[in-house]
Order: sequence, then C-alpha cells, then structure tokens
Amino acid sequence: MSKIVDYEGPILEIDMLSISFFTRLREIPAVMDFSVKVQPGEAVGLVGESGCGKSTVALGVMQDLGKNGRVVGGSIKFKGRDLSEMSEEELRDIRGNEIAMIYQEPMASLNPAMKIGKQLIEVPMIHEGISEQEAWDRALEVVTDVRLPDPERMLNSYPHQLSGGQQQRIVIAMALMSKPALLILDEPTTALDVTVEAAVVELVKDLGKKYGTSMLFISHNLGLVLETCDRICVMYSGEAVERGSIEDVFDEMRHPYTQALFRSIPLPGADKNARPLRAIPGNFPLPHERPPGCNFGPRCDYFEEGRCNASDVKMRPIDGDDRHESRCLKFEEIDWDAPMELAETKEKGEIGEVVLKMDQLKKYYEVAANALFGGGTKKVVKANESLSFEARESETLAIVGESGCGKSTFAKVLMGLETATDGQILLDGRNIEGIPIESRDAKTVGEVQMVFQNPFDTLNPSMTVGRQIMRALEIFGIGNSDGERRTRMLELLDLVKLPRAFADRMPRQLSGGQKQRVGIARAFAGDARIVVADEPVSALDVSVQAAVTDLLMEIQREHKTTLLFISHDLSIVRYLSDRVMVMYLGHVVELGTTDQVFSPPYHPYTEALLSAVPIADTSVQKQHIVLDGDIPSAMNPPPGCPFQTRCRWKSEVPGGLCEKEVPPVRQLGDNHQIKCHLADDILARMEAVIKIAAE
Repeated sequence: MSKIVDYEGPILEIDMLSISFFTRLREIPAVMDFSVKVQPGEAVGLVGESGCGKSTVALGVMQDLGKNGRVVGGSIKFKGRDLSEMSEEELRDIRGNEIAMIYQEPMASLNPAMKIGKQLIEVPMIHEGISEQEAWDRALEVVTDVRLPDPERMLNSYPHQLSGGQQQRIVIAMALMSKPALLILDEPTTALDVTVEAAVVELVKDLGKKYGTSMLFISHNLGLVLETCDRICVMYSGEAVERGSIEDVFDEMRHPYTQALFRSIPLPGADKNARPLRAIPGNFPLPHERPPGCNFGPRCDYFEEGRCNASDVKMRPIDGDDRHESRCLKFEEIDWDAPMELAETKEKGEIGEVVLKMDQLKKYYEVAANALFGGGTKKVVKANESLSFEARESETLAIVGESGCGKSTFAKVLMGLETATDGQILLDGRNIEGIPIESRDAKTVGEVQMVFQNPFDTLNPSMTVGRQIMRALEIFGIGNSDGERRTRMLELLDLVKLPRAFADRMPRQLSGGQKQRVGIARAFAGDARIVVADEPVSALDVSVQAAVTDLLMEIQREHKTTLLFISHDLSIVRYLSDRVMVMYLGHVVELGTTDQVFSPPYHPYTEALLSAVPIADTSVQKQHIVLDGDIPSAMNPPPGCPFQTRCRWKSEVPGGLCEKEVPPVRQLGDNHQIKCHLADDILARMEAVIKIAAE
C-alpha cells in the first residue's frame, strides 16, 4: 500500500478523546476530553506525572488498549482518517509502517534470539514488499544514521551483545526503517545514562529533520521536552491542563499545575538553604476518586470553594499567544509574575569532623575470560582504582558518573556487602574495609545504612510497614521490648512525615514516594551516621522528588548525618550537595566543592556531563558537547587515561601522553582536584558550560 504523501492537514488529530478501562467492579476513566494536534514535521511533548494518562493516549493512537480498554468518546484521526473506523488489515498496515512507537525499555522491542540485521529488514520487506538486498542496504543506512560504530558488525550481532544505549539506537533505527510519518516516543531515555541520553535526543531531533517525521514525545522530564519539542501539552489526572508552544508554556505558564511542576524541579539558582524547592502538596487522585470540578483543585494554591469545584472545567484559549490554552477558571485573575512566597529559609547544618575516610581503596573482581563456560584464563575487572576522599558530619557528598563507573561497587564495599582488595575505609577511625556485613556488630551496621533506587524492591510485600521498621530496630538492638520499639517506629514515621496510621498498611497500599519514605525511615532506625542514597529519587515523579530530597535534607540537619548521594542527575546534585566527586571507569576524575565542580576549569568528562543535563529553563544557554562512543568495558579498559577514547581535548596534550599514562591527581587549589594531563593554560581557557542569559 502506498503512503498518502500529499496530505496537507495535521498528521495526528486527537479530539475530545476519552478512554476508560473496565474492571468487574467499575469503569475507570483513564483519559477524559483530551485533544492534541501534531502538524507535519512538528514535535509535540506530552508531559505529566506517572498515572496521568500519557501512555494510555499513545496506546490509543496505536489502537492497542488490550481487552479492558475502550475509547468511550472523541476521535483519533491520522492524516484525516479516523483510526477507529479502519479494518484490522488497514491498521496492521499503518502500524510500524506509517506510525512507529519507541518504548522505554529497548529489550522489550528486540527478539533476543535473532540477529539485529534480520529484525531490521523484516519491517520494509513485510510492509513495502522490497527485496532482501534493498532492505539490507536500507538497514545499513539507518544504522549509520543512528550513529552506531561499525554498522556491518552491528547488523550481525545479537541484542545482548550491545550496550543499553546501542540497543535503544537499534530500536530507533527499527522505527525509522519504513520512514514513518509519525513517531511516538514513550520515555525513550529513562533507562539510559545522561551522556547517552543527550546523544539519543540529539539523534532523534536530527532524524526528525532528515526524514520529516512528526513526533509525539512522552516524558516526565521538562528539560528533555524543551530540548526536543516545538510544542508541549501538560497532562494532569487524565486531562490536558495546558497546551501551547514551548516558549509560551515555559515562560508564560497559565495553569497552577504547570507552575507547581516548575517550582518542584531544581533549576540553576535553586539553593537548598536559601531557596528550597517546593513540593506539590497532597497526593495525585486515583482515577475513581477524582474530585468534583477541577482535578487539581485540592492541591492548588488558588483554589476557590464553590467555584473551582462547582462543575467541569473546559480548556480555554489564552489571548495573543500561539494556540495557547489552559484548563483553569482563574488564569486571567492570577498574578503569574508574583514571586514565590519563600518557604522558610533553612539553617545550614554546621559541617563537623571527618566521619568517613577512604584511602587508596581498590576493588578488583576476578572473572573467567570465558564467562559463559568458565575455565580458561582469568581476567581482572578493576571496578575501583585507588579511591581517596573524606566525608564529614552533616555533609552531603555527591558521587556522580555513568553506569559502570564504579559508584555502586564502592557503596557495596562501604556497606560490607563486598570487601576491599586494597586500601582502607575508616569509620570514626575504625578500619571496616575488610569486615563483611555478617561479621559487623549491630552498631556498625546501624551506623552505615542505604536508601535504594527502587522503593518497590526494598520492602517485604507480605509485612506491614510498621513491622518492617520494628524488625530493623530489633536487628540494630534498639529498644528492650516490642512496646518500646513500636513507640520508636511511630516516631520514625513522624520523622519521614507519614501518618502514624500507615504503620498498619501493606506496601502495596502506598505510592512510590510513600514507599521511599518508609525506606528512609528504616535507614534511620539505627541512628545512622552515614546514609548512602543510591539514586533515591530517580524512580519518582518530579513533584515527589522535591518532597523526598527536602525530607533527606531536614533529617540530615536534625541528626547531623553524613549523606553520600549517588546520582547521575546533576541538577539535583547541584541543588543539594556540598561537595561532588566525579567518577569514570573506577577512577575519581574530579573532586571539589559543588561550586568548584560546576564552574570551569573542569575535567573534560565533567564538562561533557554538565553539557548533557537537560535544563527546563529557556534562559539557559549550554555549550553543546556530545560524547562519541560508549563507556569502555571495565574488563578491557583503554591504556593511559580512562577517558581518552572519548575526550575532545586529547589533541591539546603533546606526545600522545593521554594514551600512554594514567594522569596524576592534580590540586587546582583549595582542595579542588582533577586527574588530567591538560596544561594549566589550557584549563584556564575553558568556558562555562551552563550560562544563564541576562534577564
């Protein structure tokens, strides 16, 4: 079937769409009165917290709502034709051919038992009936387009032989094989490192231009949407609440929810003491418990009883702006330029004595060279190479780097889940690097605790929340009776701002943010001196992130805890850390105060990391640095400087030194250190990566 090329109107037109899911008990409305248009060659961002209906809209477009889902109102038109009126055969022809979708998890779209090339050529051979050779040539072209090294080798590889970033590029290549008119991207970069994410986003933008593809980009990351899209639609609880061009919505927002979202994300200039982030009060309503009138009413600063909850609120156009609309009755009355009422300014905790000291810590693993069948020679994986740093009482030290850089390995050694190969870890002057967790006394175990990335995996699903915290108290030897422990458990729930009634709830009855609070309560059960927070907010929505980071800061002020904050999100790191340690392939490549690390001179890797961070602010200008290639494997690291294979400054160092020698650690003054061969005069020439345009 040939494509409709001469179509002039919107590629996708969703009009007053309502989608419900039907269970035995009731109808659950997931999307209500939702409208959006995507014009030819345009990229539209769909933004909102999890559960707001973004992915349901995408599945509606794909006509893939499963057995329980049904469109109960409105229409979805693709190139002017209503999708619900098409036959199965017509839909099959359009899916994958004219409308392609890229999912969050690349491996869900790839067949593990089939070579990449074979998976790619299937698409045009089925949809367009072209020959195998033609399809292979096109696959080579597309794999080259998505900037994968050695396209021939890629096509002859199996999916497991590729890194996560490479798999995601293959999925994008697959979506582009039949040159679709519409590409739907559902959170395509959440599983990727920030430098890989930056490259993938850059790629999607370029390919959109090259192939003239229109895009619907679903994300909860406002910075990413700013960098990739022309227009944006903000969703809340199944409804569109604001639509418009990126500039209109970011700079002239006209809905209280959009405003609240921006106030809960750390933009440059936010400060945990002087200008704390503001979390959105209350919780997201469940689909069958939505309030009357405006869905956002119960959480809104401008709510007016008897008006905002009197009847359904419709979208209304905003004068003067380009197709800018808001679902708010009061948008003309609100003073949108009023400064945010300052939440109480927090006292900065006094940073005290050194609690933790790592000295030349090394952690090596021995692996069989042929890992699948064992035997053969052994290879050494150097997960951590001579790590040295100190962390003080009440201090937040952020540890940043891409996956595979050794962040989590060092956390495991600190926790006693692994023992060190060499070097030492001193906790209050006691050596603990060689003591596995089962040999540590209860006091040491209680003093070093961890808050994990995924709150869903860390709670026992068959035990109440209160019982799980009391169990931790028992292990740490706190309280002489169940009654004492129960009292302490209720105090811990107060500490993490959860109602005491939650003690009797099961984990499944809690939201992600609430589960993460229980994880934090459990970590502080043993009066922890050091808490290792391993990406503690990356699985949470932006509005919940603000509340959880604020909570961590507050507990830290009260208990003088040392916080080791492992993260790849540099916006949050800049907001809450006192010092930053940047790691790459087992090495510490830069270490200094937050101000030192975020302003030049940088280690070339830090510079690339900063450039990769999406910032949701139209006044920010960034230097554009995209790293080539993936992180080398720790089993086979490059000779010399670990970063030399991807460094854009390498040519400035004479004599191929970067490829021969690991650079020494250099002090740039005031305890700011970097591991780099670049000469002082070149470092002095470095420019700031992130610049905020003058107001």
